Amino acid sequence: MSSFGKKVSECRKAKNLSQKELAEIFSTSHTTIGKYERDEMTPSIEAARKIAKILDTTVGYLLGETEQADLFKDKKMLQRLQDITKLPEKERDSILLTLDHFIKASKINSI
Repeated sequence: MSSFGKKVSECRKAKNLSQKELAEIFSTSHTTIGKYERDEMTPSIEAARKIAKILDTTVGYLLGETEQADLFKDKKMLQRLQDITKLPEKERDSILLTLDHFIKASKINSI
């Protein structure tokens, strides 16, 4: 699993930004960005959110909670998941069971 700093560095490079350019967008110094990338310094939660937004990823990805940089970036999918969580338990369980079946069938069909 990659560290926060390594993931920031990878995302920054994927966006073709230098440390200096990221620092300017983030309103800090390039030495601070370097310290984040070398894991010498840990940003605040708010700073991590801002870095994730600038780098078009999620805090969860930067923190290693997921290996997908764009997970939960689809606003329509997020809204659907939020709507499902608001349903009564019985309906929510039925929808999730149906989704599980569709996902399983899709995986089998793609083999």
